[in-house]
Amino acid sequence: MHLVITIDTEEDNWGNYSPKGYTLENIERIPALQDLFDEFNVKPAYLITYPVATDDRSLTLLKGIMDRGGCEIGSHCHPWNTPPFEEETGERNSMLCNLPEDLQYRKLQTLHATIIRNFNIEPISFRAGRWGYDKSVANNIHKLGYRIDTSITAHTDWTSGYGPDFSEIPPRPFRFSIGDTQGYMIEIPATVDYLKQNFGFSNHIYKLLASNPLNKMRVVSILNKLNLLNKVWLSPENSDSKSMIALAKSMKRNNCNLINMFFHSATLKAGLTPFVKTRDDERQFLQCIREFLLFARDEGIKSIKLCEAGEGI
Repeated sequence: MHLVITIDTEEDNWGNYSPKGYTLENIERIPALQDLFDEFNVKPAYLITYPVATDDRSLTLLKGIMDRGGCEIGSHCHPWNTPPFEEETGERNSMLCNLPEDLQYRKLQTLHATIIRNFNIEPISFRAGRWGYDKSVANNIHKLGYRIDTSITAHTDWTSGYGPDFSEIPPRPFRFSIGDTQGYMIEIPATVDYLKQNFGFSNHIYKLLASNPLNKMRVVSILNKLNLLNKVWLSPENSDSKSMIALAKSMKRNNCNLINMFFHSATLKAGLTPFVKTRDDERQFLQCIREFLLFARDEGIKSIKLCEAGEGI
């Protein structure tokens, strides 16, 4: 089994769908995170937004890590702060997949060209902001030369926030064709799965509960505590190290050869996301990652770059 780590490397301002007024203080926390990755010979994918790709301090920091071989740089498109700005701003249009296909392409092209110019590389890995991904986005990133997408959260439905429904998609990587062309892309889903062996039944129950928002959170919590559902995200934002280790073991038993840990750079700084609220939470967040990486090393799970993950699929 292999491990990839994908980080939405972005501005501080969650829920602010504006082309202006953002800050990038969280990027200053990346060196401490990278020290942890270096200790375990992990080479993460920093998937960067347009504000990050155009900020001098962020460029110096991330390009320094990239140039010494410590990471991969990929693209992460937030349509609300990526030119051109032609759409109404708001939650619905924060999903790239909800924009006209031509406008999608021009925003993606802006981000892509900016990364090429400022990092002197041509990125091949992509994640849509807020998981706003569909066939039209896939077509557009393929036109720009991307070969790996990681915009799908397995077994997860985002339709309540104007997004796509991935609830029927399992966490295993897969290859898919693009339109009528002979081209293809590789999807490396963000790893979300159930610990129970009857995945289809667990997913069906979860979807039934999710259709009733009044009961969803309370009932799902009860079922998880009773070990009757146990949907786990391979993310230190949503799961503790014990749960992530149990998920990795479960997927290994089921012959899954790749897992994808994911989180946001903004979570590195207290108060910017709902997941880390205090300085103590910051330390616990890094400790959670450390505990999982210790397990992966001891278990013989090798870390690889996202751009290498398509080999053999």
